[in-house]
Amino acid sequence: MERIEIVENGLFLVFEIADDKCFKFLHFGKKPFNEKDIIARSTSYGFRFVEINLAGYDRPYERHGNKYIVTAPGWHMRYESMEDGRNQNGRIVMFVLRDEITDVIVKSYMQFYDGLSIIRFWNIVENTGSQTQVLDYISSFNYEGIDKEGSLPADKKLQIRIPHNGWQKEVNWKTYDLCDFGMERIQPACDQRSSNLLTVSNTGNWSAKEHLPMGYLENTQTHTGMLWQIENNGSWHWEIGDQNGHLYLAASGPNEIYSHWFKNLKPGDTFTSVPVAVSLTDQGFDDAVGTMTKYRRIIRRPNADNESLKIIFNDYMNCLWGHPTAAEEFPLIDAAAEAGCEYFCIDAGWYADGDWWDAVGDWRESKKRFPNGVREITDYIRSKGMIPGVWLELEVNCHMAQEVPDDWFFMRHGKRVYDRSRYQLDYRNPEVRAYADSVIDRLIKEYGVGYIKMDYNIEPGIGTDLHADSAGDGMLSHERAYLKWLEAVFKRYPDLVIENCSSGGLRMDYAMLSRYSIQSTSDQDDYRYYCTIAANSPSALTPEQSAIWSYPLREGDREEVVFNMVNAMLLRIHQSGHLAELTQERRDLVKEALDIYKTIRKDIKNSVPIWPIGLSQFHDEWTCLGLQSENKIYLAVWRRNGNKPVIEIPFEQLNNKEVSVSCLYPSYSEVLFSWSKESNVLTVTMEKEFMARLFCIEIK
Repeated sequence: MERIEIVENGLFLVFEIADDKCFKFLHFGKKPFNEKDIIARSTSYGFRFVEINLAGYDRPYERHGNKYIVTAPGWHMRYESMEDGRNQNGRIVMFVLRDEITDVIVKSYMQFYDGLSIIRFWNIVENTGSQTQVLDYISSFNYEGIDKEGSLPADKKLQIRIPHNGWQKEVNWKTYDLCDFGMERIQPACDQRSSNLLTVSNTGNWSAKEHLPMGYLENTQTHTGMLWQIENNGSWHWEIGDQNGHLYLAASGPNEIYSHWFKNLKPGDTFTSVPVAVSLTDQGFDDAVGTMTKYRRIIRRPNADNESLKIIFNDYMNCLWGHPTAAEEFPLIDAAAEAGCEYFCIDAGWYADGDWWDAVGDWRESKKRFPNGVREITDYIRSKGMIPGVWLELEVNCHMAQEVPDDWFFMRHGKRVYDRSRYQLDYRNPEVRAYADSVIDRLIKEYGVGYIKMDYNIEPGIGTDLHADSAGDGMLSHERAYLKWLEAVFKRYPDLVIENCSSGGLRMDYAMLSRYSIQSTSDQDDYRYYCTIAANSPSALTPEQSAIWSYPLREGDREEVVFNMVNAMLLRIHQSGHLAELTQERRDLVKEALDIYKTIRKDIKNSVPIWPIGLSQFHDEWTCLGLQSENKIYLAVWRRNGNKPVIEIPFEQLNNKEVSVSCLYPSYSEVLFSWSKESNVLTVTMEKEFMARLFCIEIK
């Protein structure tokens, strides 16, 4: 028996190579390995570093239901070799595992990042044999023993945070324990074996339509936690179940059971799993998200937009609602420029004489809406010192449906996939990519566009079975082709800004966000609920990529404007609303907020989020979000409706530090606040409901 121990960036990993070359992953934590923590260990099938399933092979033990454990040939993969080196990000380790029966090998990678307690995991499967093999599951991250530290039973010490996501209620984290999923520990741990498991999956092209591709597991006894994100722009899966008296976490991309995916690997073929990043902490959820935030900045495409954080005006939300005309745009452009906006985006409908929904695909302006053409508007936008943008939905088409062959579109059962009058384009087809390129090229050259809001409003289901081994295979291949297409667009136009939008925030994932510079977070049109989405959004993406609507209403008072503006001021301001129709006092409050934002955005791009009173729930009376940099904390505080006019906000991290607190916005303030040096608590009083303020805590 041989041990491989890795200590890197405050992480402790222990692997074991048995005498028969069985390869086990015994420990992954913020603390050193304690052999006594392992209750039961089977060299035959437990503690596998990689689970891989090929069709047609037997396994010696039941997996009790749909668990992805004791996979075949996963259970008899054997260690072959190891490579240990460094690259520009940090240490990189690769293990080679082989199945002698099928001659399938797995190259299993771990990328470390200097100074961060996080690892990116992925696997490359290669068929080195002489027979075609059908791959229907490959883990990206697989770790048994997530419960092993601490003396309490798992159902008494583990809490699981799951980020629910949905239209107008994005980034909605909820906390559960094992009993909530029927996973009570009712037998001695070493005998525990059940068919129960917690599964969180996505099937389809909206990667975040029900849940973000993330999760957080906390051991409340040892005060340690694990935060993970699956980096795929489509189907993905993670599960927690029991094996060998312990609980395991397995995270992957698509698979056969949950997402209709399998892939035929002919001799010599390879398949690369989707990446999964895992952050460990012994300081709580905020610390884990801070680490993930820094990691996201590393893997993201370098771009000027995430450095400058320019302010976007978009004419859609609580404004033109997809019915733009030249006559209505001119006063909005004037008002946006006067307020200090730096991009101006013409949203949906600019190409349609009538309803915008069914007219996608041609992408030429409506002469009815713009008699002198869109170029007149984009030139006017530039004359006002702003960069013009337009809305697109380039993954669907209905205009050209009768003019092009079936292989332009997703197909299943010999029929085109059809959803809400739109057909899903297939980016595996080079003609589709050429068409998409022609649209981008023309908008830039003819209209002078420098910003694109790229929307996506359908869900094509499990995928396409045309020219694919399975519908899920067609889906994943399309999604990867789309990402390659995006990369090529940015290579041609490095200064182009493209916003990722999917009916709001239904594709918030870091396959997309490692390419796109900015992400629409929601279509929520009630500013009072939007503060929850805004406050929680930095858990899902970096603050500088989080586009938050601010849309002062035609009818409202100055506190309504302030609440709207505070929603966005620590993130990326997506300004909207009928600015030209506001009273001067309320327009001045918009401009004041944008002016302040321009002074603090240099700090936003380097800050990490904190939640001093916890993540926000939609019915909380009080909500707050902090962004912490080296010597400042910017703090947004919101009060909704309720009967508690005073909130005490604790800052344990400021213990024994000299601080000063000021209200940055609005200038008229009228809110009482005080700092207690003894308790490190900021007390804020808001006498009225639906108020918000932006504070700055300077650390001396």
